[in-house]
Amino acid sequence: MASLVYIIGVVLSVIAVIDILKKPISLVGKIISCILVLATSWIGLLVYFLYAKDHLTQWFK
Repeated sequence: MASLVYIIGVVLSVIAVIDILKKPISLVGKIISCILVLATSWIGLLVYFLYAKDHLTQWFK
């Protein structure tokens, strides 16, 4: 069961990073966003998918 949770977390992290890299924001914004999502694990993923996904382009113009 624990390995399933780990695999889901890895898959969601990869999806989030790919989505961040596709956004039309600066390179610094992409690096900061990716580091924050990856360093904060599940909380970072939740914040990204529930809130930050739609606001990144406004934050890093």
